[in-house]
Amino acid sequence: MSQQQAFRFTSMSTRKDVGPPSAGAYRERPIRPAGPTTFGRCCQRGDIPVVMEHNRGLPRIKWLKDIKTLDRRHFLPLFFDGMVETAHPYSLFAHQGVMQLLALVGPTELAELVPELIRPIKNALETRNHAIMYDMIKLVQVMVKIGEGTVGEGEVGRALVPYYHNILPVFRLYRNKHTVKHGQQNIAHLIWETLEMLQKFGGENAFINIKSQIPDYTCL
Repeated sequence: MSQQQAFRFTSMSTRKDVGPPSAGAYRERPIRPAGPTTFGRCCQRGDIPVVMEHNRGLPRIKWLKDIKTLDRRHFLPLFFDGMVETAHPYSLFAHQGVMQLLALVGPTELAELVPELIRPIKNALETRNHAIMYDMIKLVQVMVKIGEGTVGEGEVGRALVPYYHNILPVFRLYRNKHTVKHGQQNIAHLIWETLEMLQKFGGENAFINIKSQIPDYTCL
């Protein structure tokens, strides 16, 4: 039986009911593991081939190597790890770099990398830092849409299904917190929007696995 088939039999009866979140459930948490991220340490050592430059006064990254020749299996997980960085210029490097790398990756390649990306996704969500959470949730949206309109549509979404238990608990916690905003953006609205995208691109097993984590989610 394949991993995808096994998830068809997820049972809601195995989910432990939880009461209202504790008072500290929404408190910002330190980055785990503590200390510099792997991405930050690589930046300090000069192992990330980017520098910052200014274009008409706006900071942007400049690649020191041809981005198309980089080993994306090595660098994509590193840049995802850097999404929790808040210090300049590491935050800039991570945010701009990850988007530029994703623009080059195909759905099959990215689907194969999903197991390596789950830990940094989970770590970012669990910081409870609204800016970090917002940016990572938007990045998940970008991921699942890669390949849209091609034969590879849904490959990344289906690859994420077995890992919903890693990323959806924080979605469940914030799904109705409409007072939590990043700038003018409502994080609860973003979460529901993302759940719909996960179902749309996640294949036949997506809904039941979303429902097992978020019981009040309804089918598209």
